Amino acid sequence: MESHSNSHRRAVRVKRVDECRNLEEMFLHSLPAFGGGYLRRIYTLLDAAIGMDCPLTVSISGPVTVSGQHQTWLIPFLETGWVAYLSTTDAVCYHDGHRSLRHHTKDPIFEVPIFGDDGALRDEGTIRVTDMAFAEQVLLDQDAYLSEILRRPEFQKKMTGTEMRYLLGRYYGEQEKALGVDGGLLAKCYERAIPVLVGAPADGSVFLNSMKLWAMKNAGLITDYAFELDLHAEVFEACAYHRWGLFDHPVGKLGTLILGGGVPKNYNLQPEPALGQVLGLPDIRGYHFDVQIVTAPVTDGSLSSCPPAEAVTWGKVDKDSYQKTTESMQADYSMVMPFLIKALLDKRARFAALREEIGEETLYARHPEARGYLRDSAGYRLYEKRDSLCGKLMGDVAANGEWLLKSIQSA
Repeated sequence: MESHSNSHRRAVRVKRVDECRNLEEMFLHSLPAFGGGYLRRIYTLLDAAIGMDCPLTVSISGPVTVSGQHQTWLIPFLETGWVAYLSTTDAVCYHDGHRSLRHHTKDPIFEVPIFGDDGALRDEGTIRVTDMAFAEQVLLDQDAYLSEILRRPEFQKKMTGTEMRYLLGRYYGEQEKALGVDGGLLAKCYERAIPVLVGAPADGSVFLNSMKLWAMKNAGLITDYAFELDLHAEVFEACAYHRWGLFDHPVGKLGTLILGGGVPKNYNLQPEPALGQVLGLPDIRGYHFDVQIVTAPVTDGSLSSCPPAEAVTWGKVDKDSYQKTTESMQADYSMVMPFLIKALLDKRARFAALREEIGEETLYARHPEARGYLRDSAGYRLYEKRDSLCGKLMGDVAANGEWLLKSIQSA
């Protein structure tokens, strides 16, 4: 009789790289062990989530826009319709506008050595982000552009950060089209109605420019600035999207892809405890799929490094599936994401070509996962549904009034 341990063993069968017809075969058959094994499992879990039409949330920290990574692999990823919303940083949204500044449309960001002479760069007015650099004047011009936008009439009210970044995406996009430059991240999210959540809005230069305008108003220098962030409503909105994934979307599950740690990761994971533990709503579940690529070692005790299994104890990841549907890989995501996204996009393209050849009905009968890959590329457009989704969640809160009223009584 086969032992329990033997029944769970996976035979190591490999394929030469020169025998692989595409990146998927390389991921599946030429990465048998060690770090490569982690990467193979990351790919297979993303493949499984996409194939079952599971909506994905993406948490991304780090200078993804200043480095141009958004244009190489993140925007193509968003264009598939697989992603429900993003969790990122204020800085990512700020630097997203540099390439569309009127006086910096030709290569405002350039490469420099990581271990060069930073004193010399400072003397010449160059700012460095790892191996990316730009003139300090780019920041000053970005500040002026943001200050002008934030004083426009539609910003003069209390609003969520998602609404602010949606409006910023509209203005960034209009400027990009007018100047004939490649579209950026916020413009793509505006086009696709993908909510962009930022857990630490005060930790970045979009908000610093709002602070400047607030200070100018309070100093009597201007009279017409009334913009204010509604953090309560934004957190509630994030919870409403999680509720949508669990109860309104047909799959009834959510997956998350976490790239880097920090606040974006925590903000992306907190809707489950907010809904279940804080608001006390029943039947709340964490993420079914949780795939993360982080650089922090698990022993440093930070949220950045904690694996999905630790999140299970908080309820943020589903306890019944995590051993089969989660993986944490210690790596720099900039090294692997272009290859992962390319492999997934190529698989999508193969399914699309096969659909033309044999028809949709035959394709889905032979390859059920093709339905998830070929879901509507327009995406979920959750930002356009936010009022109704928040209304549904508010109804749940009202119905749970007895529990909530007890929860505010001192123990």
